[in-house]
Amino acid sequence: MNELFTGTGVALVTPIKEDLSLDLEALGALVRHVTEGGVDYLVVLGTTAETATLSPEEKDIIRNVVREENAGRLPLVIGIGGNDTLGVARQLGSTPLEGYQAVLSVSPYYNRPTQEGIYRHFSVLASHCPLPILAYNVPARTGSNMLPETTLRLARECPGIIGIKEACGEMQQIGRLIDEAPEGFLVLSGDDFTAVPTVLRGGAGVISVLGQGVPGPFSGMMRLAASGASKDAQAQAGTLTLLMESIFKEGNPAGIKALLHRLGVCGPYVRLPLVEASEALALELARNLDALQATLAAGR
Repeated sequence: MNELFTGTGVALVTPIKEDLSLDLEALGALVRHVTEGGVDYLVVLGTTAETATLSPEEKDIIRNVVREENAGRLPLVIGIGGNDTLGVARQLGSTPLEGYQAVLSVSPYYNRPTQEGIYRHFSVLASHCPLPILAYNVPARTGSNMLPETTLRLARECPGIIGIKEACGEMQQIGRLIDEAPEGFLVLSGDDFTAVPTVLRGGAGVISVLGQGVPGPFSGMMRLAASGASKDAQAQAGTLTLLMESIFKEGNPAGIKALLHRLGVCGPYVRLPLVEASEALALELARNLDALQATLAAGR
């Protein structure tokens, strides 16, 4: 099971129309875009999907549309998390998960629990979840860092926790997890910038934002890293650096949606409290995309 979630996973956006309703046609186009681009698995209803602004009914629709469009081609991970442990446990028990192979669940936010609280939270979820769980540590959003001691304790004591999406941004912390985790426990980069260093260090892959915009170059870069081709992987990362920087300048997913709009995949629209990428950023993304495409064409 764990090998399903190595390489390049992508955290899908939720395409919406200018009237802020779901754009299901564009969602199907996005799934085809990333699948044909060579990514390894899809993550649905994560942070990048603006899940906090989606109704339960909309989440059901998105979950079903992605499953049907994917048609079993790639493994699917669904985001189910929150800061009410018992509420999340109930949700795990009541959400139809057919067609999905794992759950991505974020460390509790806003409450700022202790490390013991984080451990107990995930222990409860593991006991209620019918699928394997990938924990998600993203201190910039949750307000607390899930320390290596806590992750390693979960890895050793909770078989249902099969890995972590680690978005602490600190290679020292990521490296310790890679060195000390039990065999088979997945350490995944949660940031595009640490994707190549994580895999070269021995990690299993990445759950990416940029990878859905340029899935071919990004997944190719990750395959180079996984093969140990350090110099080539780092060179490929260099060609993607400007886009990586640009898509996060005005927040996620405004930047990646502007890039996808430039590519003709979906509209640039987001729901409040997020706002659409500025015209200046859209132009910057267009320039950086053109530069990437020119570099790739020259290398053929």
